[in-house]
Amino acid sequence: MDNASRPRETGLGILLRSKRIVVSVVLLICVVTLITSNQFWRWMYPIGYQPTIQQAASLTHIDPLLVASVIRVESKFHTHDVSHAGAIGLMQLMPDTAVWIVTQMNKTGEAQRMQITGHTASELSVPNINIQIGTWYIRYLIERFNGNEVAAIAAYNGGPKRVGQWLAQGVWNGQLNTISDIPVGETRHFVDRVFYNYDLYKRIYGRDAAWQQRNVP
Repeated sequence: MDNASRPRETGLGILLRSKRIVVSVVLLICVVTLITSNQFWRWMYPIGYQPTIQQAASLTHIDPLLVASVIRVESKFHTHDVSHAGAIGLMQLMPDTAVWIVTQMNKTGEAQRMQITGHTASELSVPNINIQIGTWYIRYLIERFNGNEVAAIAAYNGGPKRVGQWLAQGVWNGQLNTISDIPVGETRHFVDRVFYNYDLYKRIYGRDAAWQQRNVP
């Protein structure tokens, strides 16, 4: 077919095609704006119990976003989660471990300071108590492993004695870039997920003053 016999595009057709292009460009701009918006990512990765996490982290002098990352991996902020092993609440604490933690907190007066009066299994399901006990335990583990947050998070899942043995025997060097050397798959996966979420949270919430690490005297 030669050019002369081809149907010519009408003015209406050109107008409709132009409008479709404009609409497509506008939609693309809206999508790009949305996915680059901090509000969008906060909607995708919300943090529950924000005031409690921030207060507990301030009292224990650790990063609240690390605490939030542990909670996200442990329970996805579901208050009444109970594992098959019997771990309870937002931070998935074992009752026996919680008893030990509160005993230690009582020795330093921190239990009273945090208004923790007991350590029964029923109290562990209370978000405020669960978060404060779990946050104190993270701080304890960080101190036990000389400030090594990666080793501390591994110990939160695998137990401090076991992780201490891995480090002492050279099985694992305690660094994030070598977590493939962690011999227990559950612990290896736990550490990977916590620090993945921790990195995301720092990018999403890190500039917010309420989420910056504060030390309460």
